[in-house]
Amino acid sequence: MERLRKYGFVAGFLAVPLVLYSVFVISPYVQAFQLSLTSWNGYSSIVQYVGLDNFGRLFGDEVFWQALRNHGVILLVLPIVTIAIALFLSFLLNLGGGPRGAGMRGVWGSTFYRVVFFFPQVLAVAVVGVLFQAVYRPDADGVINGVLARFGVEPVGWLTEPGLALWSLIAVMIWQGVGFYVVLFSAGMAAIPKDYFEAAALDGAGRVRLFFAITLPLLRDTVQVGWIYLGIAAFDGFALVQVLAGDKGEPDGATTILPVTIYKTAFAYNKVGYACAMGVALFFLTVTFAVLTLRTTRRERVEL
Repeated sequence: MERLRKYGFVAGFLAVPLVLYSVFVISPYVQAFQLSLTSWNGYSSIVQYVGLDNFGRLFGDEVFWQALRNHGVILLVLPIVTIAIALFLSFLLNLGGGPRGAGMRGVWGSTFYRVVFFFPQVLAVAVVGVLFQAVYRPDADGVINGVLARFGVEPVGWLTEPGLALWSLIAVMIWQGVGFYVVLFSAGMAAIPKDYFEAAALDGAGRVRLFFAITLPLLRDTVQVGWIYLGIAAFDGFALVQVLAGDKGEPDGATTILPVTIYKTAFAYNKVGYACAMGVALFFLTVTFAVLTLRTTRRERVEL
């Protein structure tokens, strides 16, 4: 009887969150899988099932493959650069100050720097997009081009030149995301006993050796989590691309990504069934990335 009361109490608290999760998360996924097998246009009362035809069309859709290529570039660059910058800054903020052997501490003003680095996280993505519209303006009134103009350099079309547009977007994604991972890695470094660093420093280890021999191995699990988060973010980017580059993937498809393509296919072309097929493909791509990352980076846990 006592056990029944205990489980009933727990079930009472879990019931509402589970219902909300089922209605607003599980149910849309199930509906998307179902609609991906149809040719529904989004408003007709007639839903015609076409089986796997939508998925077959994906293999010949150049826009779909262009989006995948762009995601591949983002997936390669975004996690590596963001994690590298965040690890470097976190190490400075936690262990970069003070003379060797005098105790490990962060640089002066590290608390203030944490707030500064985290500031982009409190900004809405739309605000970030509007902010960088001013930064990337293709004329001399843009922030970057205004500086370049002072040195006699012609204005650069950061978002209009095919060779620069995607890299400009990736730079914004890195700027926006690095602060979160600075805080994440700083929390991980704070959990590492300072005795490890002080003992190694007394044995003559420099800052670089401390980072690669102690900090990085003990932060492996935290870095793994950050890598998965950033990989999932690399398959998103809808709001930022929509604000900065619009939904046309200009220039020449250089900024075409799947979320924007799905949105345009569903609401501009009224091909909801085909858009859902793209969404299902994106779902499996994201899950596959997460599973492969977990399996390839799995190792025995290091006990502190």
